[in-house]
Amino acid sequence: MGEDRRLKAVVALAQGMAAAHTSRESWRAAALGACHALAGSFAALSMWERELGRLRVLVNVGERAPDEVEFPEGEAYPVHQFPEITEFLHERWAGGGGPNAWVETADGPAAGPAGYCHQRVAALRRRGRGCCVVAPIVLNGRAWGELYVARPAADPVFDRADADFATVLASVIAAGIAQTERLEEVRRLAFTDALTGLANRRAVDVRLDEAVERHKAAGVVISLVVCDLNGLKRVNDTRGHAVGDRLLERFGSVLSLCGAMLPGTLAARLGGDEFCLLAVGPAADEVVRIADELCRRAAELELGEGVACGVASTEDPIGPVRSARRLFRLADAAQYRAKAVRAAKPVVAGREGPDDPVVRLADAPSPTEGERRRFRGRHEPCP
Repeated sequence: MGEDRRLKAVVALAQGMAAAHTSRESWRAAALGACHALAGSFAALSMWERELGRLRVLVNVGERAPDEVEFPEGEAYPVHQFPEITEFLHERWAGGGGPNAWVETADGPAAGPAGYCHQRVAALRRRGRGCCVVAPIVLNGRAWGELYVARPAADPVFDRADADFATVLASVIAAGIAQTERLEEVRRLAFTDALTGLANRRAVDVRLDEAVERHKAAGVVISLVVCDLNGLKRVNDTRGHAVGDRLLERFGSVLSLCGAMLPGTLAARLGGDEFCLLAVGPAADEVVRIADELCRRAAELELGEGVACGVASTEDPIGPVRSARRLFRLADAAQYRAKAVRAAKPVVAGREGPDDPVVRLADAPSPTEGERRRFRGRHEPCP
């Protein structure tokens, strides 16, 4: 490949990774770009999981063998089977060398310093490939993983120039991965409550808006559990805000544990002492059962005074739910009633007959400013 074509290939790879919105998209763009740039038939990107002592395959692209899936869930290999990443390469770096790529063939090593690995050779033969080039990916001065590109047995074997080019591609990929990880961290922080590590209000809004559209289109059940943690002000006033923060963190852990009992449920802190669970799919009775468990566990927290818990589900007789605002108002009204009557169990909207007080409260004219707090649309008409 000429210098101009290689430069264009590098630019295309970088642009493909820059356009990715998730790590998976970034990995796939990296592998595809490298496969094309090196005129390979197959490429894979793997990450070194130091704590588990293994290379985990993140993505396979190109002409895959029957046992190779694009995004494998469990394809990982003990590092001792591929020791170059921890031994051969480490020794070279320690001696001042760079993390250069090398080539291996179905018959053994080809270009580059000795990196011969029986497992790689056996894999080439088993999958009908003639050669591969392996390039370490280094991030922040440490081995992150590797790029692997292969060619069929009938194609020309990679040479030293290909290995050098693979080293360049690995550097471009490392920069792209670093950028993607930074962007994902920014996104994570934007949707995460800093104190508890739960989702924040923004995350709930996004997930609930999506769920309401699914409900309107296909009747998917949506349930919202809203909790107000009792006793936080007393703890803050008498024992300090640091202790109050610990209470919030402990309840956040309880909420997360209970939410995990309902697959796919989002556990969130809405702000202050208000939390919620957003369940999409599970039956209303299951959500109420978990809300009851949440109340029981919250009552056992050493510092707090339990929670006031309200539940609203589209599976209950609460009228049509055409907006996230209405479901929030219903769950909030149920929580408000639970707090008013000091209920030890969750109050569920729509379960007290045709004249259900929670539904009437939610559908009543908006309360005066200051009577209730926060929720989006609290002081707006509820469609």
